[in-house]
Amino acid sequence: MHYFDLFLRWIDRAFSWKVPQRLARFPFRLAVLLACVSLGAALTGCATALPHIDREAIASEAIEASSKTTLGRIAQASLPEPGLSGFRLMPLGTFSFDTRVQLARRAEETLDVQYYHLENDETGRWLLRALRDAANRGVRVRLLIDDLYTGGQDSLFLAFAAHPNVQVRLFNPFCCARDRGQTGRFLASLGDISRVNHRMHNKLFMADGAMAVIGGRNVANEYYLRGTSENFIDLDAFVIGNVLPAMGALFDRYWNSRAVYPLEAIAKTEHTREELLAYFEEETGPAKTPAPQPLNSTDVLGYAPIADDLDAGRLGLHWGSAYVFADHPDKPFEGVAGGELLETSVTYNVLEAVGLAQREVVASSPYFVPGVKGMKFLKQLRDRGVKVTVMTNSLGSTDEPIVHTGYSRYREQMLREGVELYELSTSRVKGNKRPFLFSKSLGRLHAKLFVIDRKTSFIGSMNLDPRSATVNTEFGAVIDCPEIAREIIRVIDIDRLQSAYQVRLAKSGNGLEWLGLDDDREVILTTEPDTSFWLRLKSWVLSPLVPEEQL
Repeated sequence: MHYFDLFLRWIDRAFSWKVPQRLARFPFRLAVLLACVSLGAALTGCATALPHIDREAIASEAIEASSKTTLGRIAQASLPEPGLSGFRLMPLGTFSFDTRVQLARRAEETLDVQYYHLENDETGRWLLRALRDAANRGVRVRLLIDDLYTGGQDSLFLAFAAHPNVQVRLFNPFCCARDRGQTGRFLASLGDISRVNHRMHNKLFMADGAMAVIGGRNVANEYYLRGTSENFIDLDAFVIGNVLPAMGALFDRYWNSRAVYPLEAIAKTEHTREELLAYFEEETGPAKTPAPQPLNSTDVLGYAPIADDLDAGRLGLHWGSAYVFADHPDKPFEGVAGGELLETSVTYNVLEAVGLAQREVVASSPYFVPGVKGMKFLKQLRDRGVKVTVMTNSLGSTDEPIVHTGYSRYREQMLREGVELYELSTSRVKGNKRPFLFSKSLGRLHAKLFVIDRKTSFIGSMNLDPRSATVNTEFGAVIDCPEIAREIIRVIDIDRLQSAYQVRLAKSGNGLEWLGLDDDREVILTTEPDTSFWLRLKSWVLSPLVPEEQL
């Protein structure tokens, strides 16, 4: 069942285009699945072991913040008192991306960048060029990316790594089929599937050890409102202060871990260094990589671009105590999928914070699969009178319909326990009059947020699902700051009230209803919003086939 679900998941992605006769798609995918299993078995013999790496010889450490750098001086000047951390939320992807670029342009000593997905598109190439420009100024650039989405992109990353002062490393790399996509590389790694199934889902961008961006966004067009067909609703935070040294230490733990390999040890090329440099210049130049659109004067929370504060030499932030944590990079290889939570895991620490709630918990998670243990946890909260509100994707808005089947198993039970559920609607996102700028693109929820008693918040990469708990690694921050908590509630409420349906038990006692308000007119649906019959049928057929611990 473990391998079967993996293939269903990747085949579902590989064959997700629209075709006229959609009824034939599911049998076709099953046929392809069987063919792929046979092909993968044949390819398994071609798999080779990963190279031996002398990790002590290539180890390096984060450079701490210093008043010698401009960013370090601004951070010190902005800090109201020792021991605090400062935060600014960035709900708009355009502002969030510009903040990363601004930090890259102003860095003087070091840039430490860690992502699950860095796409070879206009957004990914623009950021890589900003990092390259920093490296050309003498800034040390360390880029750590998970290897899942790098299929066919080795040339771009090798060209980036050919520049002086640039190092690129891969987390848990695929040893072969480097030029193929996810499905092809998984097929070629069937003999090693228990290893390559584990991924690094962390997101972190640090500049000069003094400033950072954390949150849920990867680096691709759809995370920064540049996607033509779909865009993600997400939230990042700009951070300075007391938590920065801990972020640097967490980055180092991954950078020097046994699961991480230098790009050059895995990806090979016949091109000379000069050819790689010329290729990078062409790919990231204006002809292929246009600049992002200019920013608005303020975002939805009323903040101006971070560049304005940096130019002024002082940052306007919300201040509070905070701590950051990340799963140990060895966690996914030592634990058991669906097993007990490690006390050092992000999920364990988040649930510990949520368990302290006295009045209210508000959560946003694109994938929400509570499982039996999670349902017991929710019941304990409700039995103590804690109000629980959850915002997640609907079947129509999720990019992982198979994961939605794991969530839908528990909807009625959660509603009977008194949990309030809201599901994002693609049609309501398009009609949202608030300035999220989605236009005609498909909106999908991607923000991973918790607010506890309107004073403590979590921002990070962790979903509320078994994969985040025991299969992948994650990163996040718990922030004790009522102002940040209020702003997160405000952002969630914009989506909850204007872009989502509330799910409730049908008055008949059987099934569910989806309730929304359109221009003060109540709308009640009795089928999954924004879905076709065939999508609902596929979800129903796949539901019993999906092992929950892999979702």
